[in-house]
Amino acid sequence: MIALEEIGAVKSSNRPRVHLEVDTGMSRGGFLDEWGKLDAHHVANIEIVGIFSHFARADEPEEEQNNLQRTRFKEMVATLESFGFTNIIRHLSNSAATLKDKESRFDLVRTGIAIYGLTPDVNTLGASLSLGLKPAMTVRAKLHLVKAVPAGSPVGYGATASTTHDTKLGVVAMGYADGIPRTAQGAGIFVHGKRAPIIGRVSMDQFVVDLGQDSTAISGEWVEVFGDGMTGGYTAEEWGSACGSINYEIVTRIGPRVPRIYRSSSLTTE
Repeated sequence: MIALEEIGAVKSSNRPRVHLEVDTGMSRGGFLDEWGKLDAHHVANIEIVGIFSHFARADEPEEEQNNLQRTRFKEMVATLESFGFTNIIRHLSNSAATLKDKESRFDLVRTGIAIYGLTPDVNTLGASLSLGLKPAMTVRAKLHLVKAVPAGSPVGYGATASTTHDTKLGVVAMGYADGIPRTAQGAGIFVHGKRAPIIGRVSMDQFVVDLGQDSTAISGEWVEVFGDGMTGGYTAEEWGSACGSINYEIVTRIGPRVPRIYRSSSLTTE
């Protein structure tokens, strides 16, 4: 509680306004053991305007820890109320809790990944579209080469894959230096209404996809790496699964040399 006393000791014509983080079960930040020692004199010279905590397992709605954290949060709020802070802003819910736990919404919610139209967890909550979310981010790249190859052609470093039939390969101008995970297997690109899966290892600046023998894709053409999936293309969730990871990592690891284009859209309400 020393920090609160130090803030209260600051000489000012106005009382310091403080927003407190409390630890209800995440063990990442906020007051925990110290809270039991909190007394009225610790907060006598400050104005507490808000209190918040963070769920550890809100993307697993049936887990008892969510109930325990919510209860603990209410108890910590009650402590502040007992000191006269009865009009404070309370917030606990992240994206998952906002979508699935009405009881934990309190005064504010903190929607992170959901703002960008992505599910907090595809395995426990379902895909983005099933939650009424539309992914805001689309990543496109160019095919800088399309070439025909015979069956049995080894592809990429280490020759970890070979073509199983006569086909056309596309070389996509992105790689792990741009945020495409080197471990990606099972994802790919979308072109001309069809999926083309990755074949072989992802390289630093490029990766190879199997376009299929009858593909009409050409060198220099733009393709979709991932998007909203509404027309059949790959999604960030699918890329995450293909890498043994999650959509959060896929969208946040896209590197700085990939240009960003920001588009606004009008929102309508009924």
